[in-house]
Amino acid sequence: MNFYSTNRKVEPVSLKDAVLNGLPADNGLYMPSEINTLSKNFIDCIENFSFPEISYQIAATLLKDCIDLDLLKSIIYDAINIEAPVVKLDDQIHTLELFHGPSLAFKDFGARFMARLMSHFVKDENRDLHILVATSGDTGGAVAMGFYNTPNVKVTILYPKGKVSPLQELQLTTLGANITALEVDGVFDDCQHLVKQAFLDEELRKRLLISSANSINISRLIPQIFYYFEAYKQVLHYNKPVVMSVPSGNFGNLTAGLIGKKMGLPIQQFIAAVNDNDTFYQYLQEGTYLSKPSIQTLSTAMDVGNPSNLARINELHQSKLELIKENISTFTYSNEATEQAIIEIKNKYNYTADPHGAVGYLGLLDYFKENTNCVGIFHETAHPSKFIDIVAPLINEKIEIPERLKILEDRAKLAQPMSTEYSDFKVYLESLI
Repeated sequence: MNFYSTNRKVEPVSLKDAVLNGLPADNGLYMPSEINTLSKNFIDCIENFSFPEISYQIAATLLKDCIDLDLLKSIIYDAINIEAPVVKLDDQIHTLELFHGPSLAFKDFGARFMARLMSHFVKDENRDLHILVATSGDTGGAVAMGFYNTPNVKVTILYPKGKVSPLQELQLTTLGANITALEVDGVFDDCQHLVKQAFLDEELRKRLLISSANSINISRLIPQIFYYFEAYKQVLHYNKPVVMSVPSGNFGNLTAGLIGKKMGLPIQQFIAAVNDNDTFYQYLQEGTYLSKPSIQTLSTAMDVGNPSNLARINELHQSKLELIKENISTFTYSNEATEQAIIEIKNKYNYTADPHGAVGYLGLLDYFKENTNCVGIFHETAHPSKFIDIVAPLINEKIEIPERLKILEDRAKLAQPMSTEYSDFKVYLESLI
């Protein structure tokens, strides 16, 4: 199986080339040429499988002609050793906790899988692979920890100055070694634009082997499919339709779920819960896509005004708005609504949600207004301690910082300032050659 560009202006490539290229030369996004369906027997018996076993079955079905299956199995069993528990709030509302990895965010699943896959693919190259990644918060920390000290791989993380939480910034800027942080004087979209410009710079790419660890890289999406099936397994006993509410920014997480549904995941509906960065919401309401500058909110990892993965969502639905609406409902929420949701979840369920999970929770509530006979799961994508300055005052309670974050507090910040001009970024990139 090959991987094609959503813009269809370049030839399809192998899995290795899709992973190492990150972004096609025509500025599209890579998609698998076919999405194979899991066997009905596997879906029916999913409760009998462990999370790593489920993950391997999914990956082997999707990638069966792309990579040695024994190698794939070893990569998955090494990377997907993180729990993804579904926590019951009441008979209808549940949360999928995706923060049990090293960086306390859902992106650990993708980063760990990607690091091992890339390390395998690059081992025969006679030069280092340089990972360029833009982050609005959690991606950078997950990539930094996932790729830390990976042989033959160096990572550059671009993050918007003053627009990530203090603990997130510590994860980006304190590791050193093969991890470099660039503090961009702009917003996330500026960071993402710089990365995309580098990928489209043919002269640079002839001299520097670069790839991406954002959700634009197909190898980031593949492992995110895994936990959708793991969550479904944990609520099967209700014998009701399942809906998933996904806090959405760049829409990689939701896209992974949609691919899972194509593979046979029995999900009734996805909910794209967004903050004031409502580009996707307006797209579904009005039928016209208009990107806009991102707005800083409490749920910073979702502050994306021009979500890249909309290209993949359109591709999965033949660019037909009515088909997208059949699979995805969407709602948008303000900072004030997010704060009230954090308070409500704590008071009603004695559960502490982070701002992103709170947006997902609100999405479920709105969906339930017209759809009651179902089980809902919202994604809790980051540990609340990563947003302690927001969450603790709202719930009037101390939030314990896990030790793997706490040890970063005494480390020195290592970050280079960067403008939003590509010419400045290119100077930095040429220094790596």
